[in-house]
Amino acid sequence: MDRIPRIHQHHQAALPLYPFVWEQFDFSGFDLVLSNKSGFCHGIITPPETLHLCYCLTPTRYLWNTDSYLARENVGRLRRTLLPPLLTALRLWDHAAAQRVDGYAAISRAVQDRIENFYQQESTIIYPPVATERFAAGEREAFFFIVSRLIPYKRIDLAVAAFNQLGLPLVIAGEGRDRAALEAAAGPNVRFLGKVSDDEVADWMGRARAFIFPGEEDFGITPVEAAAAGTPVIAFGRGGARDTVIEGETGLFFDEPTADSLADAVRRFESSSFDRVQMQRHAQRFDTAQFKAQITAWVEAQVTENKQRRTQNSSASFAALNSEQDSSADRA
Repeated sequence: MDRIPRIHQHHQAALPLYPFVWEQFDFSGFDLVLSNKSGFCHGIITPPETLHLCYCLTPTRYLWNTDSYLARENVGRLRRTLLPPLLTALRLWDHAAAQRVDGYAAISRAVQDRIENFYQQESTIIYPPVATERFAAGEREAFFFIVSRLIPYKRIDLAVAAFNQLGLPLVIAGEGRDRAALEAAAGPNVRFLGKVSDDEVADWMGRARAFIFPGEEDFGITPVEAAAAGTPVIAFGRGGARDTVIEGETGLFFDEPTADSLADAVRRFESSSFDRVQMQRHAQRFDTAQFKAQITAWVEAQVTENKQRRTQNSSASFAALNSEQDSSADRA
């Protein structure tokens, strides 16, 4: 599908094709397939002897949170009319396809809950890898920092509004379609850097007074990067932030998705203190080496369980066949 001209600019129009395309892949001869899902790739069809494991970033957001998706993306009236029936059909396929997977790993407790709620499947939590070695504590300065794509669901608008209230310095790194609107709404205390390099992000992160994380994410790597730099996080208290931020130790939460709630958390932060070494130690839980060890152990355990299951099933089938043959002999 990547070869279709302008497919990425018109991905909504291609939605009906995704299930069909993923089901066309041939995995004959493979012992193991590991899918990495946030869309439709879990819908591959594997032979009975092939083990299919899924590292799930999230059940597809726009299928299971349709109302918030349509509102957030400012979908036009025609698409708002046409999309719901299509998304309902895709949701039914998504649930059926989810039952094809032999084992799930989730990137956070929030995603684990969604897998259970939407797919009725259990999962093991394995946090994504974070390159913590790229970050180090710098000389602390007075500004607060954000690095993010500037798109609606990141809720950078909350941070801009909150810091307009507070009058405190906020530095925002990143690009996105919301940048012009955010700059228009921002006061003189808010600075936009635009696109920055990884090294620049690490430098800003290490010098910031705190990192602001205003959106609800499935996991959220940047709060871990902040901890690796010894920088506390002020985060919206839902989603993956509940896994990556420890209240009072590596940061603070705000409870409502409003500028006032975030501003209150910043005020609480002003009278709080955090141990840089403790924050950096916390970040090591999410290091790349930890991820490699955990996902390797999970895959090996799943392979072993699958072999045992197949052996037991073969033994049971063999026993049933012998029993049937014995019964036939007795009748004869």
